[in-house]
Amino acid sequence: MSLTIPSPASGTAQPDDPALQPRTYQVRTFGCQMNVHDSERMAGMLEDAGYVPAAGDHADVVVFNTCAVRENADNKLYGNLGMLAPVKAANPGMQIAVGGCLAQKDRETILKKAPWVDAVFGTHNVGALPALLDRARHNSEAQLEILESLDVFPSTLPTKRDSVYSGWVSISVGCNNTCTFCIVPALRGKEKDRRPGDILAEIQALVDDGAIEVTLLGQNVNSYGVEFGDRQAFSKLLRACGEIEGLERVRFTSPHPAAFTDDVIHAMAETPNVMPQLHMPLQSGSDKVLRDMKRSYRSTKFLGILDKVREKIPHAAISTDIIVGFPGESEEDFQATLDVVEKSRFATAFTFQYSKRPGTPAADLPDQLPKAIVQERFERLTALQDRIAAEENAKQLGRRVEVMVTAQSGRKAGETHRLSGRSQDQRLVHFSVPDGAPAPRPGDLVTVTITEAAAFHLVADPALEDYSLRRSRAGDAWDRSQADSCGAPAPGSAKTGTSRTGVSLGMPSLPVRSA
Repeated sequence: MSLTIPSPASGTAQPDDPALQPRTYQVRTFGCQMNVHDSERMAGMLEDAGYVPAAGDHADVVVFNTCAVRENADNKLYGNLGMLAPVKAANPGMQIAVGGCLAQKDRETILKKAPWVDAVFGTHNVGALPALLDRARHNSEAQLEILESLDVFPSTLPTKRDSVYSGWVSISVGCNNTCTFCIVPALRGKEKDRRPGDILAEIQALVDDGAIEVTLLGQNVNSYGVEFGDRQAFSKLLRACGEIEGLERVRFTSPHPAAFTDDVIHAMAETPNVMPQLHMPLQSGSDKVLRDMKRSYRSTKFLGILDKVREKIPHAAISTDIIVGFPGESEEDFQATLDVVEKSRFATAFTFQYSKRPGTPAADLPDQLPKAIVQERFERLTALQDRIAAEENAKQLGRRVEVMVTAQSGRKAGETHRLSGRSQDQRLVHFSVPDGAPAPRPGDLVTVTITEAAAFHLVADPALEDYSLRRSRAGDAWDRSQADSCGAPAPGSAKTGTSRTGVSLGMPSLPVRSA
């Protein structure tokens, strides 16, 4: 299949003339939730400029939204760019753009290594993408534009969300911490907070369009308010979310243990639509390694936070981030991490092997550990966490849980005929619909009893009398989105041939295994 490349019209243009067809785009995302959300902005701006999503693997414009934090991020980018070089050579009208954290860091290096790239932009000027593509096409030369600070808060940009029932809402960007392993502050800048009214207005708009779940997003989400001097701004924001009618599920990621205060715990426990789920990055259980990382808390404080959360929210599921093999980490340090993991009883964990990040202080620390030692410790940690996750999930057997149905199903859905969704505590649940029971839509809520448990998911195979379906506004929004996508009238529409175009929302999710 070849790319559809617009070309100058000759003679009288026909309806199928490529010159009359809108240019197609594809955004490929690497990295964290911030990047996922930024990609929604990029897609929104491109569609606002007249581009349309590519139907298949080929597109007129391919945008890479890059990460500089994850291991081998640069190799992944340049490998992908290398594979596109011959595709672009065969399709001269094609354009390639690179944005995100690696673009902010590497800048002109990208154009030197991949001169077939048309546009490079950074984390502070996401909104420049359409203009850079236009200039590159007009001038027939690559465009590089990197700003050192935000020119406009990203949430003011057009957005193309990925699904209709749940989405990210950014409350801040940037970070004021100085963790030695992290390059984010250098690439995203100092923390900038949105005004509470702007955040709540965005949430209300999403709810008005059918969403029933939002995830508040920030680099250190619980330090929200530092810019305007309100230490309790985040807990106030959580409570304000509880006043939004129709908003059924509120989540947030990721907080910093050093800034996690009791008022946030109380707001979580006392606000009905704040879900019993917390992602709390540990990074290491060794106080010596935490000092070397410049993480301004110690293991005792971390465990104390978890105790307080579980005292107020007994069924809370807690997840975490852990780095294995930080420079200078001894076997004793690593054992301290294993001890904290054992005590913490995490539902799931994002576990990473330390790797050097040029530009970070940790890259220059002595005692960088051999790969073999890091790998062996990583395997011990994941084995421990996998056991704990299985044990914690086993405690869910026999519990009745409310599951919000997602559009994504498990890998074995074709064999098992099960649908998938997330419980209130964010656990992944695969469930079957009993014979004779109505099937849910994505965004609807089912209540079922857990019948099986594995380390990374739960299963519910209910009898007819044990299955309860609640059709929701989000399911209605899903119906409308499907009708819009095929040009059919939305179900229940009073006017045949008309449908309501909804805002499509990105689905926040946790991985199904720790690795």
